[in-house]
Amino acid sequence: MNFQENYLKNIVFEFHRYKTMGDNTFAQLSDNEILWKYKDTDNSIAIIVKHMVGNMLSRWTNFLTEDGEKSWRNREMEFEEPYTSKVEMLAAWEKGWKCLFDTLESINSSNFETKIKIRDEEHTIIEAVNRQLAHYPSHVGQLAFLGKMIKGPDWISLSIPKGGSDSFNKKMFGQPKS
Repeated sequence: MNFQENYLKNIVFEFHRYKTMGDNTFAQLSDNEILWKYKDTDNSIAIIVKHMVGNMLSRWTNFLTEDGEKSWRNREMEFEEPYTSKVEMLAAWEKGWKCLFDTLESINSSNFETKIKIRDEEHTIIEAVNRQLAHYPSHVGQLAFLGKMIKGPDWISLSIPKGGSDSFNKKMFGQPKS
């Protein structure tokens, strides 16, 4: 496998990892909980998802041929009027990720050297993808943190739960549990 193939395979894996963290957060929440805010000035889970989806659709639509900041995107509106139901939010979430994954599938050795623009700033494909691979996980972390705040002791950990490191390591390294 050459560098380009390995890079593309790895970023798809990483994006899937963060999408799954979001999915597993949403699975624990109700319609009302996705709208919860710590303070009135904060963003709810529904608002953060709306922003992520707006960014995904803008950045990944016609990725190779158009600036990633589309004229039809209204970023400021992403922080107003959240999705009103979990079903609506999840449909948008899936649409954004589909756009991203479909675009990543279209990148290959024949177009890997294409220069990408985001807000009229030129990027290599690696720079443009890495920019989003830094952006989305920061928001997924916010989603998980809010989910944990909302659920409190009922939160189901998205990784190794507190106190579970020894058991996890024994499982991963093939040692019997004590």
